[in-house]
Amino acid sequence: MDVPAVPFPVTSLLATPSVTIITGRHVLLSSAQLDPAAATLLIQDGTIDRILLEHIPAAALTSRLPELLASMSPSTGPSSPTVGFWDVGDLWIMPGAIDAHVHVNQPGRTLWEGMATATRAAAAGGCTTIVDMPLNAIPPTTTLANAQAKVASVGDSCWVDVALWGGLVPGNRAELRPLLDFGVRGFKGFLIESGVDEFPMVEADDVIGAMVELETARQTHPGRYQRDAPLLFHAELHFAATKSMVALPTPRSASPRQETNDGYFATVPDTSPTMVDDPRAYATFLATRPPAMEVSAIREVITWLEAHPGARGHIVHLSTADAVPCIRAAKARGTRLTVETCFHYLRLAAPDVPAGATQFKCCPPIRDAANREALWKALEDGVIDLVVSDHSPSTPDLKCPETGDFLAAWGGIASVQFGLSVLWTEARRRGHTPAALLRWLCEEPARHIQLQHRKGQLATGLDADLVVWDPHAAFTVTTDGIHFRHKLSPYVGQTLYGRVQHTFVRGQVAFTRGSSVVFLPRGGLFPSVQVYTALADYGPFPEGAFSPAPLGRLVYE
Repeated sequence: MDVPAVPFPVTSLLATPSVTIITGRHVLLSSAQLDPAAATLLIQDGTIDRILLEHIPAAALTSRLPELLASMSPSTGPSSPTVGFWDVGDLWIMPGAIDAHVHVNQPGRTLWEGMATATRAAAAGGCTTIVDMPLNAIPPTTTLANAQAKVASVGDSCWVDVALWGGLVPGNRAELRPLLDFGVRGFKGFLIESGVDEFPMVEADDVIGAMVELETARQTHPGRYQRDAPLLFHAELHFAATKSMVALPTPRSASPRQETNDGYFATVPDTSPTMVDDPRAYATFLATRPPAMEVSAIREVITWLEAHPGARGHIVHLSTADAVPCIRAAKARGTRLTVETCFHYLRLAAPDVPAGATQFKCCPPIRDAANREALWKALEDGVIDLVVSDHSPSTPDLKCPETGDFLAAWGGIASVQFGLSVLWTEARRRGHTPAALLRWLCEEPARHIQLQHRKGQLATGLDADLVVWDPHAAFTVTTDGIHFRHKLSPYVGQTLYGRVQHTFVRGQVAFTRGSSVVFLPRGGLFPSVQVYTALADYGPFPEGAFSPAPLGRLVYE
C-alpha cells in the first residue's frame, strides 16, 4: 500500500473510509482472553487486517499513520487510502453479538416487524449478525422458491448481516439440498403444532428422513455439502403425539391446540370455570405448558440423534432446567446436540410477571426463579451453549392489551435490541467475566451457524464486526429508545447495565449513540463521513443515529 506523502489529517471530510483504525484501552478479542486489554484494530476491505496490542491515542496518530499503513496488506481499494479513526478510550470493544433466533416476518407479515426495523434494532443493541427463522413470514422458508422470494423482498434493507434458517415441514425433503445450496444454515421443525397451515409440525418419519437426506448429501457430494447443517427443534410435546412420540396428559387450563413460541394460535383456549381460574393471571397460562412437555420432546430428539450419529441437532429456546440432566448425559455420550436458551429465561421469573402483562408471554414460558438459576448453572457448565433473543413480535392488538388475557394473547417476546445488556446485567450480578459473555453471544453462535471462519472473534482475516459499549453504564429502557417496530417489550421500565455506544458491521459504523461520526449528505443515497477525534467538540446530537444507508447483507457462506 502506498503511504501518503503528507500525514493524513484525521479531521478531513471523507467518503466511506478505505481504512478504519479503532483503538481502545479495553478490548476483548476472544473468550481465551480473561480480561480486556489495550489494542488497536487496523481494518480494510471489511475485515481485520492487523491487530496491535497497544492503545494509540489520537495525538499520536499523525506520526504513527505512515508506519501503520505500510504494515497493512495490499488492498483492493484505492492506492491513496482514506482513513477513519476511532479512539474509544475506556469504553470496551468486543466482537459484535450474533443473535441466532430472530423472527423478522418478511415477507408477508411486515406489519409485525420487517427486515429494516429488526436489523436497526439489532445494530442499536450491539448485534452485528442475526439469523432469520423460517416461519412467521408468508411464504415460509421451506422451499428454494420461497427463499428466493424472501431475498427479493429484502432488497437493501439490512443494517446488519443476516443469515437464514430453512424450515423442515412434512413433504419438503426434496427441498433440503436446494436450500443448502442457496445458503441456509440449517433447518427448523416443530414437534408440536405451530398453529399455522403453512408450517405444520413434523413427525418422526419427517425428522429421520431429513437426517438421512443431509447425511447422504454429505457422503455422496463431500465437496458440495461440507457444512454441518443442524436440525433445530421447537421441542414440546403434548396431547396427540405421533406414532413414535410419547403422549402427555392434557395439562390443566389447556385447550386441544396451544399457541407456540412463534405466536400462532389455532383455537381459542377452553375458558370454562373448570379449566381456567383467571386468564389474566400468569400462573393460569404457566400451567398449560408444564416442563414435561419439553423434557419428553428433548428425550425424543436425543433418541433420533443417537440412532443417526451423523446428524446434528439443536434445541431452541430451552426454558426448563428439568431437561438439563438428560441433555448433559447425552452430551457426555457424544451425542451431537447443542442447546440455546433465551435472555428472558435468564432475566425474568414467573412470580414477578404482573397480572395482565401479556408482553411477558412466550412459549415455552418463563418459569420460576429456582428454574432460572438452574439454567444459569447449565450455561456456566456448558450444557447450554449459547443465548438468543427469540425475538417474536406481533402487532400490539394480538397481545390483547385491553383484556390482559394470557390464554388468548400472542406468545412471543420482542427483545432483539436488548440481548447484550440483559445478559450482562445478569452475568455481572453472578460474577461472570466479560469473556464468558463473548463466548455465549459471539463465539458459540458463530459455530452454531457455521460462520466461525468469518465472525465471532476479533482476529486477523475475520469480518470487522464489533461493538463499542460501556459495561458500567446503567440505563432505563423506554419506548422512545426502542428501534424495533412495535414498542411492546417486558423490558420497558427496567434498568439494565451495559450501554451500546457504537456498532460496526464489516468496519463501517452502523449505529452510533455519540458524536464521533457525523453523517453529511453527499448526494444520492450514500453519505460522506466526517471523522472526529473529540466527542465534545460537536453537537448537539440525537440520542442514537444509524448509517444513512443500510450496511448489512445476506450471508450465505
